[in-house]
Amino acid sequence: MDFLRFWVGGYMFGFLFFIIIAHAANGDVSYSIPEEMKRGSVIGNIAKDLGLGVNRLSSRKARIDTEGNRKRYCEINLNTGELTVADRIDREAKCNEDVSCSLNFELVLEHPLEIHNVAIQIEDINDNTPTFPKDTVKLEIRESAIKGARFRVNEAHDADVGKNGVQSYYIEKNDNFILSVNAKADGGKNIELVLDKELDREQQKEVTLILTAVDGGTPPRSGTVAIHVTVLDANDNAPVFSQAVYKVSLPENSPVDTVVVTVSATDADEGQNGEVIYEFSRISAIAKELFYLDQKSGEIKVKSPVDFEELLRYEMFIEGKDGSGLSSDTKIIIQITDVNDNIPFIIIKSLNSPVPENASPGTEVGIINVQDRDSENNGQVHCSIQQNVPFKLAPSIKNYYSLVTTGELDREFVSDYNITITATDEGTPPLSSTKNIHFTVADVNDNPPLFEEQSYRAHVQENNKPGSSICSVSATDPDWRQNGTVVYSLLPSDVNGTPVSSFYPSTETPGSFMP
Repeated sequence: MDFLRFWVGGYMFGFLFFIIIAHAANGDVSYSIPEEMKRGSVIGNIAKDLGLGVNRLSSRKARIDTEGNRKRYCEINLNTGELTVADRIDREAKCNEDVSCSLNFELVLEHPLEIHNVAIQIEDINDNTPTFPKDTVKLEIRESAIKGARFRVNEAHDADVGKNGVQSYYIEKNDNFILSVNAKADGGKNIELVLDKELDREQQKEVTLILTAVDGGTPPRSGTVAIHVTVLDANDNAPVFSQAVYKVSLPENSPVDTVVVTVSATDADEGQNGEVIYEFSRISAIAKELFYLDQKSGEIKVKSPVDFEELLRYEMFIEGKDGSGLSSDTKIIIQITDVNDNIPFIIIKSLNSPVPENASPGTEVGIINVQDRDSENNGQVHCSIQQNVPFKLAPSIKNYYSLVTTGELDREFVSDYNITITATDEGTPPLSSTKNIHFTVADVNDNPPLFEEQSYRAHVQENNKPGSSICSVSATDPDWRQNGTVVYSLLPSDVNGTPVSSFYPSTETPGSFMP
């Protein structure tokens, strides 16, 4: 059991937690850790959990692979096999308000190629304070309002989830209002001020209340909003939206000013009391940069291009308010659909060059990884080699290919190869990219020296002087460097019982014979 303490917003939070490890039958592994662990914190010994030999992690080039250019949150210690935190993990920044939040990556080893899926479930800690959409809520209530009249207030938002989210509300003691909190169908809370004692404008023109939201963390955090009530003389109808929830689909990269959806609310009152304006009552900072709302028409438009690969779903709430402050809200769900806008890219994970010319067909000389950030067919990639070369790509695990030889190599015929690999996705229209690889062929001593002639004849006069040249021979070898260097020597033989070598004691020039 590990014990961690977190300092957040001036408070120290103590957490007792287990790092939970789960094994799958196929050799994959998963962990469960709290967010905001310090850099270098040990998540678990992944080598031990997967049954891998620690002493071979380096030789097998063990590494953490993430898709595309995604941020790397974890790293592996090749000396100990421990999986550690490499960068700050903020659950809210990574997963927004999703109940389940996990990091998924692959542990890749080579020689032979081996891939293990690793999942890390990020558990929430209470590091966010409940906040209301505005610092101040202004209500205008006519003195004719009867006891039991209800006035809705926007609920507070806490970026934490589960028990660390907002759990309760209370209002400070006052003479006129009590608080009513009820669950809504979408899981939120309907917060209403209930008039418990009629207002008297002649006695009190304004009432100020403090509403507090409290989360369920340990210790709990709270946020407040001031409610200023102006007592008027009567608006008895709140705006009503045409739909409780608006669900729409939006293709990624839609042009700026594209209308995503138009919300509509009606108010039975007349005049100013029946005029409805629209405001975002709850929207994330990311969504606020991408969408804007026309307060009069209720149109939600694209403010800047959205990217399916960044986030594929946005949720927000819109409040419809009439001229006297009565309001209701509706939920907007925008589902982003994928467009084939990402070119597949090729990553050379391993390359064995030079390749010996005597390498047998089927020898693996490289490992290629292809990736495409798009989804479904748009992210399905095929890899190929177009040239007529003695190499091919053999599909391996997931999106990996092995580059293997398909025939015998001959350095004396071709000493190097330039190979172009093409990756093409299945989108419409398809997108593709290429990668050039250069291979050299290493020499093997597979060629014997060859003399220029099958036999040589020479005439020697008797009593010639020592050192006289008799004849020259020449042999060539197409192999490289020392493999192609020719050294000459005489084979043992006799002339009338006398060794030939006694007649030719030395050669000053390779291939020359002298008495």
